[in-house]
Amino acid sequence: MAEKDLNLIEHLEELRKRLIITVSIFLLSFIIGFIYVEDIYKWLVKDLDVKLLVLGPSEIIWIYFMLATVIAIAITIPFLAMQVWLFVKPALLENEVKATLAYIPALFLLFLGGLAFGYFAILPMILDFLLELGEGMFETTFTAEKYFGFVLNMTMPFAILFELPVVTMFLTSIGIINPFVLQKLRKYAYFVLVLIAITITPPDFMSDFIVTVPLLLLYEISISLSKVVFRRKQRREAKAEQEVIGE
Repeated sequence: MAEKDLNLIEHLEELRKRLIITVSIFLLSFIIGFIYVEDIYKWLVKDLDVKLLVLGPSEIIWIYFMLATVIAIAITIPFLAMQVWLFVKPALLENEVKATLAYIPALFLLFLGGLAFGYFAILPMILDFLLELGEGMFETTFTAEKYFGFVLNMTMPFAILFELPVVTMFLTSIGIINPFVLQKLRKYAYFVLVLIAITITPPDFMSDFIVTVPLLLLYEISISLSKVVFRRKQRREAKAEQEVIGE
């Protein structure tokens, strides 16, 4: 009993260490992002046809914090993945250690890919639709807070959802999920993904279709990759078991 308690304490200490490192990296990244907010802001609004306004000093600091937070999240993701990997590493087989290490850069690249998809594909489509809807009725003026809040809503969900295939592979490799569970949950996952697509897109079929298809494809890709990882995991475990029997 005492040994189990000791192991639990050691695991909690290790988890605490990983959390402290991750939070420290996030805060450092936030400071770096805060320093370069002005340059990032100018790049984001360089092609915007309308001028952004602020209604008070608090909106200015909100823009700084929002942009710096997004930058900090993007920078922290690979480090967070590394800390998770280091935490579960003792429980992994030698081959699994090398295989799961490759997921770390993939998480970062997919997060950036999701941001790019939301910003360059989804955001212009929805923004143009909304502006055309109000053309001739309203004089268009955006506050910086409202505009960047809108940008955040159009990009961050895709950045997170694009992580799904790699997260699925990692969880499969450490035995938390398997492709059969994902297949059983397919209809529920489809419902949630379609609901997300309908919620964030304009009320027309084409916009819903353009957003829904990539999300459903991501889920199917996740299932396929989970199958590959699951089969490899089974083969490695069977090989290790035979080696133990042979000894």
